[in-house]
Amino acid sequence: MAPSPAGKGERGYIVPIGGAEEKLRNPEILNRFVEICGGVGPARIAIIPTASELEDTGRNYEKLFRELGVQHAMVLPITTRADCEDDKYTEYLERATGIFMTGGNQLRLSTTLGGTKVAQLIRRRNAAGVHIAGTSAGAAFMPEHMIAGGAEGSTPSPDKVTLAPGLGLTNNFIIDQHFRQRDRLGRLLTALAYNPFAVGIGLDEDTAAFIRPGDSLEVVGSGGITVVDPSDLEFSSMDRASRGEPVSLIGVRLHILVQGGTFDIANRTARP
Repeated sequence: MAPSPAGKGERGYIVPIGGAEEKLRNPEILNRFVEICGGVGPARIAIIPTASELEDTGRNYEKLFRELGVQHAMVLPITTRADCEDDKYTEYLERATGIFMTGGNQLRLSTTLGGTKVAQLIRRRNAAGVHIAGTSAGAAFMPEHMIAGGAEGSTPSPDKVTLAPGLGLTNNFIIDQHFRQRDRLGRLLTALAYNPFAVGIGLDEDTAAFIRPGDSLEVVGSGGITVVDPSDLEFSSMDRASRGEPVSLIGVRLHILVQGGTFDIANRTARP
């Protein structure tokens, strides 16, 4: 699936969240998302809980957004591909100023939404200026190339990661979540070794990348973001490594960014 096409106006934000975002004491990430979606009055947020197997996930986020002052927050309980063709869901998405995808299993998102009217509509709405956020599995699903699974550990290896097509909001980034908490550097490096065109974003829990139109990101949250930039990659042994063997990567640049830090994809510049 190709990245979302450019609209006549400015593309909306893409907001991948590393999972386990603060929801009670100081929900900074969710408040910021509400703010860019129009604020507590005008914001109209559609919640897609497809990744989760828990029946109350969507309702919990709906309640949470309402407690944050959003008058128009609605869960769209999409569980089948047939649901993705339902007019009542697509009509609400057409009116939404923000779309939020919950956590769970990203393969449930790709196999349920992929290629459907809902997926195409989300991409068109983002291209037209609507902001899209996803936490955990919802974050992994956002780019063209999705990390569907993989092993823990810091060293890349040919069998360290499983890739699948994602939603295609951007092809400039590959996103991984629960990053530091679950030791996922190796699988992100492996994904980038397969596709050195993209930049890797490793999101710690309670941490989000607010990716502006033009693909400049800002860090919001209590953790860090690991940005892995392979644009100056000089050497990779991925093409000759066997399953289970470590892979050599020379020339990869790595940045650790915290609250307020930025990374500009156009010139590959990180700033604190």
